[in-house]
Amino acid sequence: MVKSYRDPLAWQKAMDLVTEIYRLTGDFPKEEVFGLTSQLRRAAVSIPSNIAEGQGRSSKGEFQYFLGQARGSLAEVETQIIIGQNLGYLTENDANQLLLITSEVGRILNGLLSALKIPKKKD
Repeated sequence: MVKSYRDPLAWQKAMDLVTEIYRLTGDFPKEEVFGLTSQLRRAAVSIPSNIAEGQGRSSKGEFQYFLGQARGSLAEVETQIIIGQNLGYLTENDANQLLLITSEVGRILNGLLSALKIPKKKD
């Protein structure tokens, strides 16, 4: 039984991702502070925030909705990591490390969503 929004592994791993993104984007060029740096940080923060908000809702359907939002933000983060690497702001090693974390978070989110699926009625 999940007692807190901090309990799900998805939230914990997403928090690790946010921490790493903040650490690595600190070295992005200053002209990106209102561009890619801000965009990447906001999208990353959105992942555990949506997991927490969904966990705090009263229905399974609402939790599914917010997990879906988290998954969308995760795709946004993955895209922005690749952009950061393409622009030379992230090394290949740093980008790959971040993408490993995003992949893990994605697998966990997909597992949670599968577990929450409402069975369809048979005709």
